[in-house]
Amino acid sequence: MAEDERVSALEERLRRVEDQLEIMRLLSSYGPSVDSGSSRAAAELWTGDGAYDVGGMHRAEGHDHIADLYDSDHHQWLIHQGSGHLTEMPRVTVDGDRAEAVAYSAVLLREGERWYVWRASANHWTLKRTDSGWRIDTRYNRVLDGSEESHEVLRRGVH
Repeated sequence: MAEDERVSALEERLRRVEDQLEIMRLLSSYGPSVDSGSSRAAAELWTGDGAYDVGGMHRAEGHDHIADLYDSDHHQWLIHQGSGHLTEMPRVTVDGDRAEAVAYSAVLLREGERWYVWRASANHWTLKRTDSGWRIDTRYNRVLDGSEESHEVLRRGVH
């Protein structure tokens, strides 16, 4: 392999690694954003017309509606109890300017002096490279309740 081919191959590998790292940083900033009450910052992890399908219970589209989800009485109750929205390291697949990620997530909730897992879910994200970097296009999650639907979300990460 000629030197210029090797350099091009290394540049491509480095770009894929940088893309995956940026996506992991993006997804890992979700929990601190929502748990700190930074609703607008959390919503801006999405594209302007992005969507969040929350366990089949609610679908929010666009920054304003996603921020409203975090400003809702229910979410505010969670964070004022003491909560931790945790995302496991995702399995990320990058294809040019598009990507997919699959991971578990858990919401920890404080009850008095004890903490417990309040909700555990399977998550699938589609992402896009934008002028501002990688952003979430859609997030789809389902509670890990043994249902075929939750298993199907996890299968998306088994390639």
